[in-house]
Amino acid sequence: MPPAAAKAKHRSPNGATYNFNGDGVLATLIRPFTGLRPTPTQAATVAAPPYDVLNTAEARERAAGKPNSFLHISKPEIDLPADTDPYAPAVYAKGAENLKRLVDAGVLMRDTSPHYYVYRLRMGGHVQTGFVAAASVAAYDINRIRKHEFTRPDKEDDRVRQIEALNAQTGPVLLAYKAQNDVQAIIDGVAKTAPLYEVTADDGIVHTIWRMDDAAAIAQLTELVDAMTALYIADGHHRSAAASRVAAARRGKGKSDSAEYFLAVAFPHDQMRIFDYNRVIKDLNGLTSDAFLAKIKERFDVTSAATQVKPDKPTRFGMYLDGKWYQLDIHQNLVPTADPVARLDVSLLQDNLIAPILGIADPRRDKRIDFVGGIRGLKELEKRVNNGEMKVAFSLHPTTLEQLMAVADADQVMPPKSTWFEPKLADGLVSHVID
Repeated sequence: MPPAAAKAKHRSPNGATYNFNGDGVLATLIRPFTGLRPTPTQAATVAAPPYDVLNTAEARERAAGKPNSFLHISKPEIDLPADTDPYAPAVYAKGAENLKRLVDAGVLMRDTSPHYYVYRLRMGGHVQTGFVAAASVAAYDINRIRKHEFTRPDKEDDRVRQIEALNAQTGPVLLAYKAQNDVQAIIDGVAKTAPLYEVTADDGIVHTIWRMDDAAAIAQLTELVDAMTALYIADGHHRSAAASRVAAARRGKGKSDSAEYFLAVAFPHDQMRIFDYNRVIKDLNGLTSDAFLAKIKERFDVTSAATQVKPDKPTRFGMYLDGKWYQLDIHQNLVPTADPVARLDVSLLQDNLIAPILGIADPRRDKRIDFVGGIRGLKELEKRVNNGEMKVAFSLHPTTLEQLMAVADADQVMPPKSTWFEPKLADGLVSHVID
């Protein structure tokens, strides 16, 4: 059941007071919405990568010759002069203009009644199936939709301006929930019907969308999710924070309450896939390779490896140095038992090697460190060391969803670059209009 401690009213960090129903439960954690989506024949022409995985030049190239691509809405600077500041007011205005153009042309349409949508991602042999919903800003504000990352004000500002200009949330927040058989049964039932559309993206990932039409199933899904203690943000902290700010600004101004909910896609935790997020370092902080290895051996068991080291368990790391791979196993007495952040592999490597030996205390800002998503493979680590750009590389075991949820439940934040989720959601397949 929802948290028993919920009271009739709750004051959020942004100063708003939210009302709860007679049972002391915030109503509702999610709700169906009237999705703005491409017509079935246009879905493939609209679907685009998330706005934050491409830079402007890459987006311009991807959208060339594709007037319906959602990149014209999510990265509208591609339709303005090359020297345009991507945060200029003209950029947000252009995004709104492009959205209106696709609606007026009938490329995008809005459903006439509220629905949930089922979303399946297929990447090679990996499949995950979840649901698209409007998630409660109030629940986010009181930490029932839980966070695990800090946000940057400039990135929040960008998303606020984008939402306000479009009067829509177009980039979904990726959520995780603790897997439940009853929820999965509803989702699987919808996925047995004909989909609205199925799109194979340029990277080969297959995106399939169904619409949940059955009123009883919609009501049951709402009730089941309301009974969950929490939902967890996997990706999209800036989008959810921006949605909270927009809701606070619009509250009490006589508009509909649609801004009190934000666009989200939620998957069961046991279907989601986190890749390793590896580290590369420019130098050895003035140490020779032999001195560096000697210092590492004070805290790790170091074993030479004949092949690439892709760690097969937590507390084990790979290291590529001077054309050779090593396996590093941290001394177990250095692994905290209680602190969910300190026991993460990214923290163990940072606290026992990168900071004390390599002198990188702030990996968020230090230019000597960079991060490589595991989707790119260990050969990318070798490449960046072999070409002289970097001196040493470290491969890590992926953070697990259970670890992410434990950090969020403890109201703590993860170190930077702790998780890399694949496959990525597409932009444009379903959007949430805020009237």
